Amino acid sequence: MTEPSSLSRRRFLQTAGAGAATAVWIPKGVKGYTAAEMRSAATGGRVELGISKWELDTPALCVDLDKLERNMATLGTALARTGIDSRPHAKTHKCPAIAHMQMAQGAVGICTAKVSEAVAMHENGIEQILLTTINATPHKIRRAMELRTRCDGFIQAVDVAENARDLSDAATAASIVADVAIDVDPGGHRTGVPPGEPALELARLVDRLPGLRLRGLLCYDGGSQHVKGFDKRRAQTLGRLAAGADTCERMKRAGLNTEIFSGGGTGTYNIDHETPGLTDVQVGSYVFMDAQYLVIGGAEGDGERYTDFDPSLTILTTVLSAKFDGMATADAGAKSCTINEPDPVVVGETGISYRARSDEFGTIRYENPSRTYKLGDKLELIVPHCDPTVNLYDQMYAIRDDRVVAVWPITARGMSQ
Repeated sequence: MTEPSSLSRRRFLQTAGAGAATAVWIPKGVKGYTAAEMRSAATGGRVELGISKWELDTPALCVDLDKLERNMATLGTALARTGIDSRPHAKTHKCPAIAHMQMAQGAVGICTAKVSEAVAMHENGIEQILLTTINATPHKIRRAMELRTRCDGFIQAVDVAENARDLSDAATAASIVADVAIDVDPGGHRTGVPPGEPALELARLVDRLPGLRLRGLLCYDGGSQHVKGFDKRRAQTLGRLAAGADTCERMKRAGLNTEIFSGGGTGTYNIDHETPGLTDVQVGSYVFMDAQYLVIGGAEGDGERYTDFDPSLTILTTVLSAKFDGMATADAGAKSCTINEPDPVVVGETGISYRARSDEFGTIRYENPSRTYKLGDKLELIVPHCDPTVNLYDQMYAIRDDRVVAVWPITARGMSQ
């Protein structure tokens, strides 16, 4: 095995296998499994790394490295043309190994949704972290300040004056100055201060508080990411981000720091740069893709399918029953796939549907199928929604040429606090 040229920061580990050495790579600085742990995790201790993915016990979460790397390269090329940066969201993968790959590809930092995710990323070598959700409770505020004492690149979001004062008091008590960014509501009314004068007032307060340092603003428009049809998605995105751009301009005129104006995502990565002042996009799902994104339509091709990025994340599942006409049952149910819609997509086949509504079982149904399955057969599924699916697993198997080359711990799994 030779080191792939696309990621210069990878390092290789030579681990002794049963009768032969196995080459395994992980990104530099990642706190991964030991060689013995990786071999054991791959198939319950029975098979070495380097086995075919089809030998894995199921359900198994797999990521195709060629597709993963291609997705990262596609994003990097697109953003290089527009002059803005990426600040990928780790809530998608929860995996430090992938975060390190993203940083190696030129990301300016990593986003997290929760302070627990931020801690997990920092403990595994990520130094530039933007927490996009506010910390409202005393416990979370203390935890965030503890992280800030160890991580100079940690930035928090704030969207209300009371919380800003609490953050300043906690930072002062910890003898630090905490970096914060104003979370501006793009119109979805999920979080964020209203744009314009309310956001400007909050920014001025943050700039005055002794324990805080203003770094800029966030304006993430999650509601536009899955709008079907490129033209419709573009119109909604630019319309909603206009208020964020106006707020950014007001902050500049007031002499406030706007070095960060972060927003956008996977569905709008090739639209967001049209917003004046935007510095980076909070892309997440682009690394994996899923059935939800495949149906939103793209700017190229027939416009019906979103083909900018390849589905690199799949679930391997095994057929448990094939006794009944027109159907079969597999071992990946809701606990493996989630119950998000649309349903999982069977890779490489037609005329076959898969539903994961039962806890433990998925139902395969045939309608002029390209093939049928028998007991013990395995099939691959494109996941409905990658973020919650990843959160169901302890590890993912990194696959190249259908072979398992590494096992990556999903370190931030379950960290929703």
